[in-house]
Amino acid sequence: MIIWLNGTFGAGKTTTARELTSRIPESRLFDAEKVGEMLWHVLGTPPRDFQDWRPWRGLVVETARQLLDYVGGTLVVTQTVLQETYWQELSTGLAEAGIPVRHFLLHTDHETLVHRIRTDAAPESANAAQWRLDHLPAYRDALPWLQREAETVDTTGVPPSRVAEIVIGRLGKPGE
Repeated sequence: MIIWLNGTFGAGKTTTARELTSRIPESRLFDAEKVGEMLWHVLGTPPRDFQDWRPWRGLVVETARQLLDYVGGTLVVTQTVLQETYWQELSTGLAEAGIPVRHFLLHTDHETLVHRIRTDAAPESANAAQWRLDHLPAYRDALPWLQREAETVDTTGVPPSRVAEIVIGRLGKPGE
């Protein structure tokens, strides 16, 4: 099984994923961005986003399939996917591989997102803050399809431990 945490930068995906993997037996974090980083070494810097490379989408599906075949359990995937066609390609590929996916959208209000991005203390965040802020309009534009395709969890004012509890609580209730 895959628990896919989607949402824009600052929604709490990475921290929630750590909470989930500490609570769900035999679960592992799969950061699909690492597949994109690997492709940078082969294909160079993408013109816009590594997700635009078709091999990224196929390799994410194949990597997930191979990992689950090898270790079993649950993969918790943290990856912002804002292109509906890319999500359809990923989810179709995972379904064809026989992998059930629970897609969660971690969402918070705009002011909270801006605050989280500007105050992120991670070393790489200082350089990435403006890039993340610049991508908030794309997230806002993607919200209609994301809310249709994913189970929304509002993370505004909610600590990651509680967000993880909400996700775990919904796992027994498909589509909620």
